[in-house]
Amino acid sequence: MNRELVLAQLNKLLGAENVLTDEPMSKHCTFRIGGNADFFVTTCSGGQVAAVVDFAKSESIPYFVTGNGSNLLVADKGYRGIVVNIGRNMSDVTVQGNRINAMAGATLARIANIAASNSLAGLEFASGIPGTLGGAVYMNAGAYGGEMKDVVVSTAYLDTDGNIKEIKGQDHCFGYRRSVFADGGIVLSSVMELKQGNKDDIEALMVDFNNRRRTKQPLEYPSAGSTFKRPEGYFAGKLIEDAGLKGAVIGGACVSEKHSGFIINTGGATCEDVLRLIEHTQNVVFDKFGVKLETEVKYLG
Repeated sequence: MNRELVLAQLNKLLGAENVLTDEPMSKHCTFRIGGNADFFVTTCSGGQVAAVVDFAKSESIPYFVTGNGSNLLVADKGYRGIVVNIGRNMSDVTVQGNRINAMAGATLARIANIAASNSLAGLEFASGIPGTLGGAVYMNAGAYGGEMKDVVVSTAYLDTDGNIKEIKGQDHCFGYRRSVFADGGIVLSSVMELKQGNKDDIEALMVDFNNRRRTKQPLEYPSAGSTFKRPEGYFAGKLIEDAGLKGAVIGGACVSEKHSGFIINTGGATCEDVLRLIEHTQNVVFDKFGVKLETEVKYLG
Protein backbone atom coordinates (compact mmCIF):
# COMPACT_ATOMS: atom_id res chain seq x y z
CA MET A 1 0.00 0.00 0.00
CA ASN A 2 1.49 3.31 -1.12
CA ARG A 3 0.23 5.65 1.59
CA GLU A 4 0.76 8.82 -0.44
CA LEU A 5 -1.23 7.49 -3.37
CA VAL A 6 -3.99 6.20 -1.10
CA LEU A 7 -4.19 9.56 0.68
CA ALA A 8 -4.35 11.42 -2.61
CA GLN A 9 -7.21 9.25 -3.87
CA LEU A 10 -9.18 9.50 -0.63
CA ASN A 11 -8.76 13.28 -0.64
CA LYS A 12 -10.06 13.31 -4.22
CA LEU A 13 -13.08 11.18 -3.35
CA LEU A 14 -14.06 12.83 -0.07
CA GLY A 15 -12.22 16.12 0.31
CA ALA A 16 -9.15 16.52 2.51
CA GLU A 17 -11.27 17.78 5.42
CA ASN A 18 -12.89 14.34 5.67
CA VAL A 19 -9.69 12.28 5.63
CA LEU A 20 -7.47 11.70 8.67
CA THR A 21 -4.24 9.71 8.81
CA ASP A 22 -2.81 7.78 11.77
CA GLU A 23 -5.97 8.58 13.69
CA PRO A 24 -6.29 7.20 17.27
CA MET A 25 -9.30 4.89 17.30
CA SER A 26 -9.64 5.48 21.04
CA LYS A 27 -11.24 8.80 20.02
CA HIS A 28 -13.89 7.02 17.96
CA CYS A 29 -15.25 4.26 20.20
CA THR A 30 -17.02 4.39 23.53
CA PHE A 31 -14.49 1.99 25.12
CA ARG A 32 -11.84 4.72 24.62
CA ILE A 33 -9.39 1.97 23.65
CA GLY A 34 -7.44 1.31 20.47
CA GLY A 35 -4.37 2.22 18.45
CA ASN A 36 -4.18 4.27 15.28
CA ALA A 37 -5.98 3.60 12.01
CA ASP A 38 -3.92 4.24 8.89
CA PHE A 39 -6.84 6.19 7.42
CA PHE A 40 -10.05 7.39 9.05
CA VAL A 41 -12.55 8.84 6.58
CA THR A 42 -15.96 10.42 7.05
CA THR A 43 -18.48 9.95 4.25
CA CYS A 44 -21.28 12.31 3.25
CA SER A 45 -23.47 10.11 1.04
CA GLY A 46 -24.15 6.56 -0.04
CA GLY A 47 -22.32 7.33 -3.25
CA GLN A 48 -19.20 8.26 -1.31
CA VAL A 49 -19.42 5.08 0.75
CA ALA A 50 -19.64 3.09 -2.47
CA ALA A 51 -16.68 4.97 -3.98
CA VAL A 52 -14.41 4.40 -0.98
CA VAL A 53 -15.32 0.71 -0.73
CA ASP A 54 -14.77 0.26 -4.46
CA PHE A 55 -11.37 1.95 -4.22
CA ALA A 56 -10.34 -0.14 -1.20
CA LYS A 57 -11.36 -3.36 -2.95
CA SER A 58 -9.59 -2.42 -6.18
CA GLU A 59 -6.34 -1.80 -4.28
CA SER A 60 -6.80 -4.76 -1.89
CA ILE A 61 -6.80 -2.40 1.09
CA PRO A 62 -8.64 -3.65 4.20
CA TYR A 63 -11.58 -1.48 5.21
CA PHE A 64 -14.03 -1.39 8.09
CA VAL A 65 -17.27 0.56 8.41
CA THR A 66 -18.16 2.12 11.74
CA GLY A 67 -20.69 4.53 13.20
CA ASN A 68 -20.47 5.76 16.79
CA GLY A 69 -18.15 2.92 17.84
CA SER A 70 -20.46 2.00 20.72
CA ASN A 71 -20.09 -1.75 20.20
CA LEU A 72 -16.44 -1.82 19.19
CA LEU A 73 -13.16 -2.98 20.72
CA VAL A 74 -10.10 -1.91 18.73
CA ALA A 75 -6.70 -3.60 18.92
CA ASP A 76 -3.87 -1.82 20.69
CA LYS A 77 -1.88 -1.95 17.44
CA GLY A 78 -4.68 -0.15 15.62
CA TYR A 79 -5.91 -0.92 12.13
CA ARG A 80 -3.88 -1.23 8.97
CA GLY A 81 -6.39 -0.02 6.44
CA ILE A 82 -9.28 2.42 5.97
CA VAL A 83 -11.92 3.01 8.65
CA VAL A 84 -15.04 4.34 6.94
CA ASN A 85 -17.10 6.40 9.36
CA ILE A 86 -20.81 6.85 8.65
CA GLY A 87 -21.56 9.54 11.17
CA ARG A 88 -22.33 13.22 11.46
CA ASN A 89 -22.19 13.87 7.70
CA MET A 90 -24.81 11.20 7.04
CA SER A 91 -27.30 11.95 9.80
CA ASP A 92 -30.31 13.63 8.20
CA VAL A 93 -33.69 12.72 9.71
CA THR A 94 -37.07 13.54 8.13
CA VAL A 95 -40.61 12.91 9.32
CA GLN A 96 -43.57 12.22 7.06
CA GLY A 97 -46.77 11.28 8.81
CA ASN A 98 -46.05 8.35 11.11
CA ARG A 99 -42.84 7.42 9.30
CA ILE A 100 -39.30 8.57 9.98
CA ASN A 101 -36.59 8.31 7.35
CA ALA A 102 -33.11 8.51 8.87
CA MET A 103 -29.64 8.20 7.42
CA ALA A 104 -27.36 5.57 8.96
CA GLY A 105 -25.18 8.08 10.81
CA ALA A 106 -28.03 9.54 12.88
CA THR A 107 -27.86 8.55 16.53
CA LEU A 108 -30.72 6.55 17.99
CA ALA A 109 -31.11 9.08 20.79
CA ARG A 110 -31.64 11.90 18.30
CA ILE A 111 -34.10 9.89 16.21
CA ALA A 112 -36.04 8.92 19.35
CA ASN A 113 -36.19 12.57 20.45
CA ILE A 114 -37.44 13.65 17.03
CA ALA A 115 -40.09 10.93 17.20
CA ALA A 116 -41.19 12.14 20.63
CA SER A 117 -41.37 15.77 19.50
CA ASN A 118 -43.72 14.63 16.72
CA SER A 119 -45.85 12.55 19.13
CA LEU A 120 -44.72 9.30 17.51
CA ALA A 121 -44.47 6.25 19.77
CA GLY A 122 -42.39 3.11 19.31
CA LEU A 123 -38.80 4.27 19.65
CA GLU A 124 -38.78 5.01 23.37
CA PHE A 125 -36.64 1.91 23.99
CA ALA A 126 -33.90 3.35 21.75
CA SER A 127 -33.55 6.73 23.43
CA GLY A 128 -30.63 5.67 25.62
CA ILE A 129 -28.83 3.36 23.21
CA PRO A 130 -25.57 5.16 22.30
CA GLY A 131 -25.18 3.85 18.74
CA THR A 132 -26.18 5.08 15.30
CA LEU A 133 -29.03 3.82 13.15
CA GLY A 134 -26.71 1.86 10.86
CA GLY A 135 -25.26 -0.22 13.65
CA ALA A 136 -28.66 -0.59 15.29
CA VAL A 137 -30.22 -2.05 12.14
CA TYR A 138 -27.15 -4.21 11.47
CA MET A 139 -27.43 -5.87 14.89
CA ASN A 140 -31.15 -5.41 15.55
CA ALA A 141 -30.41 -3.36 18.65
CA GLY A 142 -32.93 -3.53 21.44
CA ALA A 143 -33.71 -2.68 25.05
CA TYR A 144 -36.63 -2.75 27.48
CA GLY A 145 -38.72 -5.06 25.32
CA GLY A 146 -38.27 -3.17 22.07
CA GLU A 147 -36.09 -3.95 19.04
CA MET A 148 -35.37 -2.33 15.70
CA LYS A 149 -37.31 -5.11 14.00
CA ASP A 150 -40.46 -3.68 15.58
CA VAL A 151 -40.19 -0.38 13.70
CA VAL A 152 -37.96 -0.73 10.61
CA VAL A 153 -39.94 -1.22 7.40
CA SER A 154 -37.31 -0.60 4.71
CA THR A 155 -33.57 -0.05 4.38
CA ALA A 156 -31.32 1.33 1.66
CA TYR A 157 -27.94 -0.38 1.64
CA LEU A 158 -24.76 -0.94 -0.33
CA ASP A 159 -24.58 -4.57 -1.40
CA THR A 160 -21.40 -6.63 -1.68
CA ASP A 161 -21.17 -5.85 -5.41
CA GLY A 162 -21.17 -2.10 -4.79
CA ASN A 163 -24.79 -1.46 -5.81
CA ILE A 164 -27.20 0.63 -3.74
CA LYS A 165 -30.38 -1.38 -3.16
CA GLU A 166 -33.42 -1.48 -0.89
CA ILE A 167 -35.03 -4.23 1.14
CA LYS A 168 -38.35 -4.25 2.93
CA GLY A 169 -40.08 -5.99 5.82
CA GLN A 170 -39.16 -9.58 6.50
CA ASP A 171 -36.26 -9.46 4.04
CA HIS A 172 -34.27 -7.83 6.86
CA CYS A 173 -34.16 -11.30 8.49
CA PHE A 174 -34.03 -9.74 11.94
CA GLY A 175 -33.09 -12.05 14.81
CA TYR A 176 -31.47 -11.72 18.20
CA ARG A 177 -28.64 -9.19 17.68
CA ARG A 178 -28.45 -9.85 13.96
CA SER A 179 -29.94 -9.04 10.58
CA VAL A 180 -29.35 -9.93 6.95
CA PHE A 181 -26.48 -7.41 6.97
CA ALA A 182 -24.40 -9.69 9.17
CA ASP A 183 -23.80 -11.63 5.94
CA GLY A 184 -22.75 -8.52 4.02
CA GLY A 185 -23.97 -5.10 3.01
CA ILE A 186 -23.67 -1.63 4.50
CA VAL A 187 -26.74 0.16 5.89
CA LEU A 188 -27.17 3.65 4.40
CA SER A 189 -30.63 4.66 5.67
CA SER A 190 -33.85 3.19 7.01
CA VAL A 191 -37.51 4.05 7.21
CA MET A 192 -39.24 3.40 10.53
CA GLU A 193 -43.00 3.21 10.97
CA LEU A 194 -44.30 4.41 14.33
CA LYS A 195 -47.68 5.05 15.92
CA GLN A 196 -49.35 8.28 16.93
CA GLY A 197 -49.20 8.75 20.68
CA ASN A 198 -49.36 11.26 23.47
CA LYS A 199 -46.20 13.36 23.57
CA ASP A 200 -46.14 13.62 27.37
CA ASP A 201 -46.56 9.85 27.76
CA ILE A 202 -43.82 9.16 25.22
CA GLU A 203 -41.38 11.52 26.90
CA ALA A 204 -42.24 10.14 30.35
CA LEU A 205 -41.47 6.60 29.20
CA MET A 206 -38.15 7.74 27.73
CA VAL A 207 -37.24 9.42 31.03
CA ASP A 208 -38.17 6.24 32.89
CA PHE A 209 -36.04 4.03 30.63
CA ASN A 210 -33.07 6.39 30.85
CA ASN A 211 -33.33 6.62 34.63
CA ARG A 212 -33.32 2.82 34.84
CA ARG A 213 -30.31 2.70 32.55
CA ARG A 214 -28.37 5.19 34.69
CA THR A 215 -29.29 3.32 37.87
CA LYS A 216 -28.41 -0.17 36.65
CA GLN A 217 -25.61 0.33 34.13
CA PRO A 218 -22.06 1.67 34.68
CA LEU A 219 -22.48 4.65 32.37
CA GLU A 220 -19.85 6.59 34.32
CA TYR A 221 -17.12 4.38 32.80
CA PRO A 222 -16.11 3.84 29.17
CA SER A 223 -17.42 0.54 27.83
CA ALA A 224 -19.00 -1.02 24.76
CA GLY A 225 -22.27 -1.76 26.50
CA SER A 226 -23.24 -5.37 27.14
CA THR A 227 -20.13 -7.45 26.52
CA PHE A 228 -21.89 -10.77 25.95
CA LYS A 229 -24.98 -11.92 24.11
CA ARG A 230 -27.81 -13.39 26.16
CA PRO A 231 -27.41 -17.20 26.19
CA GLU A 232 -30.62 -19.03 25.47
CA GLY A 233 -32.40 -19.68 28.74
CA TYR A 234 -30.01 -17.53 30.79
CA PHE A 235 -28.88 -13.97 31.47
CA ALA A 236 -25.18 -13.31 30.93
CA GLY A 237 -24.88 -10.87 33.83
CA LYS A 238 -26.51 -13.29 36.29
CA LEU A 239 -24.19 -16.14 35.21
CA ILE A 240 -21.15 -13.92 35.58
CA GLU A 241 -22.24 -12.69 39.01
CA ASP A 242 -23.07 -16.23 40.19
CA ALA A 243 -19.61 -17.31 39.02
CA GLY A 244 -18.11 -14.85 41.50
CA LEU A 245 -16.68 -12.60 38.82
CA LYS A 246 -18.28 -9.28 39.77
CA GLY A 247 -15.43 -6.80 40.20
CA ALA A 248 -12.84 -9.09 38.57
CA VAL A 249 -9.93 -7.03 37.24
CA ILE A 250 -7.20 -7.51 34.67
CA GLY A 251 -5.13 -4.38 34.14
CA GLY A 252 -7.47 -1.46 33.62
CA ALA A 253 -10.39 -3.69 32.59
CA CYS A 254 -13.00 -4.67 35.18
CA VAL A 255 -16.25 -6.63 35.35
CA SER A 256 -18.61 -3.91 36.53
CA GLU A 257 -19.77 -3.99 40.14
CA LYS A 258 -23.00 -2.32 39.04
CA HIS A 259 -23.85 -4.71 36.18
CA SER A 260 -21.81 -7.87 35.66
CA GLY A 261 -22.72 -8.01 31.98
CA PHE A 262 -20.47 -5.00 31.35
CA ILE A 263 -16.69 -4.99 31.14
CA ILE A 264 -15.55 -1.42 31.74
CA ASN A 265 -12.42 0.65 31.24
CA THR A 266 -11.53 1.94 34.70
CA GLY A 267 -8.71 4.03 33.27
CA GLY A 268 -5.88 3.14 30.93
CA ALA A 269 -7.28 -0.27 29.99
CA THR A 270 -5.74 -1.82 26.89
CA CYS A 271 -7.44 -4.01 24.34
CA GLU A 272 -5.33 -6.88 25.60
CA ASP A 273 -6.65 -6.31 29.14
CA VAL A 274 -10.24 -6.52 27.90
CA LEU A 275 -9.62 -9.59 25.74
CA ARG A 276 -7.95 -11.43 28.61
CA LEU A 277 -10.83 -10.56 30.96
CA ILE A 278 -13.37 -11.67 28.37
CA GLU A 279 -11.59 -15.01 27.96
CA HIS A 280 -11.26 -15.47 31.72
CA THR A 281 -14.98 -14.74 32.18
CA GLN A 282 -15.95 -17.17 29.44
CA ASN A 283 -13.76 -19.91 30.88
CA VAL A 284 -15.02 -19.55 34.46
CA VAL A 285 -18.69 -19.42 33.44
CA PHE A 286 -18.28 -22.47 31.21
CA ASP A 287 -16.44 -24.41 33.93
CA LYS A 288 -19.13 -23.62 36.52
CA PHE A 289 -22.31 -23.77 34.46
CA GLY A 290 -21.45 -25.36 31.12
CA VAL A 291 -22.69 -22.25 29.28
CA LYS A 292 -20.63 -20.71 26.50
CA LEU A 293 -20.78 -16.92 26.50
CA GLU A 294 -20.54 -15.31 23.06
CA THR A 295 -19.37 -11.74 22.74
CA GLU A 296 -21.69 -9.03 21.55
CA VAL A 297 -18.79 -6.60 21.16
CA LYS A 298 -17.15 -6.46 17.71
CA TYR A 299 -13.35 -6.70 17.52
CA LEU A 300 -11.28 -4.66 15.08
CA GLY A 301 -7.59 -5.32 14.62
